[in-house]
Amino acid sequence: MFVGRAPVANWLNFQASSGYNVDVRFDQRSPSRPYGKPVTREVWRFQIQGPNAWKVIEKVNGGPVEQVRFFRMGHLNVAGERVRTLRHGMAGAPGLELWGPYETYGKVRDAILEAGQEFGLEPCGSRAYGCNTLESGWIPSPLPAVYTSEELRPYREWLGADSYEATNALAGSFVSDKIEDYYLNPWELGYGSFVKFDHDFMGRDALEAIDPETQRRKVTLAWNADDVAKLLASPVDDGPDYQFFDLPNANYGSSNFDSIVDADGSLVGLSLFTGYSANERRVLSLATVNPDVPLGAEVQVIWGEPDGGSRKTTVQSHEQLPVRAIVSPAPYSVMARESYHTGWRTVATA
Repeated sequence: MFVGRAPVANWLNFQASSGYNVDVRFDQRSPSRPYGKPVTREVWRFQIQGPNAWKVIEKVNGGPVEQVRFFRMGHLNVAGERVRTLRHGMAGAPGLELWGPYETYGKVRDAILEAGQEFGLEPCGSRAYGCNTLESGWIPSPLPAVYTSEELRPYREWLGADSYEATNALAGSFVSDKIEDYYLNPWELGYGSFVKFDHDFMGRDALEAIDPETQRRKVTLAWNADDVAKLLASPVDDGPDYQFFDLPNANYGSSNFDSIVDADGSLVGLSLFTGYSANERRVLSLATVNPDVPLGAEVQVIWGEPDGGSRKTTVQSHEQLPVRAIVSPAPYSVMARESYHTGWRTVATA
């Protein structure tokens, strides 16, 4: 069972149709606006996350639960149902993702919320859910690098006109005529430690040609509070109109690319995901910057699109605003950096 972003699901479906003896069932995500129509799926999926997650989990289970290794699978008893689990951690602390047949959705959800009352468990809405990535350092929406390679032409022709890749909207102040300038590699996203050349895989030749030492690296940008206040006040004051800064997630395209410049105005990186963290009480963005940009440096994120903005429905006529920001570690959360499972998060800040 695969759960994740649409580009990966599309790629898996394409591979499955390319000569493999495999049957695929596609369980479409729940609509964000069902308009009163019943939502029916094969499985429900919940996450129990946070500092008190394991206390909730063991109360739901009716006793101790084995803490399987990170990203390993186990089982949990919930409301008389034995469900599958994945050892996960969206908040820098041990937690579980769990799933089961959709007809048990209601009683399982009710049992979890009831068990979590004494520990302060709260249901998290879809808008707030995306904020945790700002603290934990996961960049969720890189542009699929599928638009130029001749080898990928059969894949592009297989994709439908309504596919994610076809309808994806680029947004932000960084504008280039070359789609390749929006592509990102594993080192730029903080996943360089995952790359191993002890086996064959698709794309190996391309990755072997990259010098990791010269690649941009992932960081968090902590935005200046005064500049953020200027952005937020824009709709109600008499000053310039800036691109609307939505809370808690300010992204206004499928893949966001804002230019990061230094004191000389030179491009030194790209800001890729922006929003507000209530836990850190800061506006943060996840970014990739040139290797010579040190932690602690002050840079500017150019907020808003050039020439008054594009014609996207999420963009209104506006002026750009350079926002000061401090280059900070990724993950930004101290708990995630110091207490999380040893891996790319700790390597990224070493």
